[in-house]
Amino acid sequence: MLELKRLRLLRELHIRGTLADVAAVMQYSPSAVSQQLALLEKEVGVPLFRKVGRRVQLTAQAEILVEHTAELLKTLERAEADMSASLTTVTGTVKMAVFQSAALALIPDMLTAMAQRYPDVRIEMIQREPETALHETWARDFDLVVAEQYPGHAAPLQPELDRVVLTTDAIRLAVPAAGVSGGMSRLRAEPITCIADTENLPWVMEPRGAASRHWAEQACRQAGFEPDVRFETADLQAQIRLIESGNAVGLMPDLMWTGRPTPVTLIDLPEAPRRTIFTSARRSSRNRPALLACRDLLQQTAEELAAADPTAGPSAGSTSGHADSDQGASGPV
Repeated sequence: MLELKRLRLLRELHIRGTLADVAAVMQYSPSAVSQQLALLEKEVGVPLFRKVGRRVQLTAQAEILVEHTAELLKTLERAEADMSASLTTVTGTVKMAVFQSAALALIPDMLTAMAQRYPDVRIEMIQREPETALHETWARDFDLVVAEQYPGHAAPLQPELDRVVLTTDAIRLAVPAAGVSGGMSRLRAEPITCIADTENLPWVMEPRGAASRHWAEQACRQAGFEPDVRFETADLQAQIRLIESGNAVGLMPDLMWTGRPTPVTLIDLPEAPRRTIFTSARRSSRNRPALLACRDLLQQTAEELAAADPTAGPSAGSTSGHADSDQGASGPV
């Protein structure tokens, strides 16, 4: 009888690529991971991996075991969800990955509501870029991810994850308020009325590789120019400060203004583009009561924000506020 613990180590090796990374995730020492995998090789009687540089390459037989291990883990998650649903009290830990503007606008109120209604549920949250977080949720590092999708962009496809739309928000051009003097004041001969007026101005954007960066560059190119990106930061609050102080312009989603004054001038873009905010969880675990509670209260928070702000997008209650089917009713994640 093969041990699930060792099979999971093999699957983690398939995902992570190195013994050190597996050890870090599973909280073992690298030598303990190596020892357990050696025992697994002895049990099955065939080689399971070989060293290729600093990484490890699995054999065809190991790939077969990894595929079956994934199915076993999904079965166990469904069993745990069913067992939890049979209890009268909602308990457990939910590990969440959230991107910055959602962490600022949605999570605080959701946590307050969770503490009041489900005091036995522990929420752990880490800020992650959506592309990374979706993969890590598939890999079982997280239970739930709050992610974003920009217009015309498809977030990375993870077939084992579902998708529930929470809300949408407008993306607008953010420029310094009238009368603000800053590092680019000498470049502003005329008022900025559209994105084309920023051709010779310094921009702030997220680092390369982020969906928002690619979308912003495309928006500038469609307006007829290549943006002068002088400042790069994934911290949208830092971006706002650079714009507010008169040192840059940028594209900013409306969710950033939740619960705070708008210290910059916002200019609508052509065709009024909107970003989609959604959650994803593994299909095998999405019926856990604690996870359902988190998603319900996130939806409630999004609906309340939309009701309070007439410019906010439709919440899950008026779009696809249910988990998609196995065929992906809400589109690919």
